[in-house]
Amino acid sequence: MPPMKPLTLFKCLSDDTRLSLVLLLKARGQLCVCDLMNALQVSQPKVSRHLAPLRECGLLQSEKRGQWVYYRLHPQLEDWVTGVIDNALLASRQRIDQLSEALTGACCD
Repeated sequence: MPPMKPLTLFKCLSDDTRLSLVLLLKARGQLCVCDLMNALQVSQPKVSRHLAPLRECGLLQSEKRGQWVYYRLHPQLEDWVTGVIDNALLASRQRIDQLSEALTGACCD
């Protein structure tokens, strides 16, 4: 994975939906598209439209299991990138906790 440039990271996180997706994944580890839809109360096409650039810039990894696609933060993110995400999560903890309450974990079973 090539080194991420700061401008690339901040462009990827410059949208509220994309930032929320990244922070939810940081907080919860791994989630499927239906979990992310439930948490953000948005449609599947909108979630997918925002996940694609996050995957393309190297922030996320995806894994298809049957009909479901699961996402997580890329495990080889540089320390400075992880630090930015960690600090953003700390600053947004209450909001991410509220979004996490909508996760049932049963949608992909």
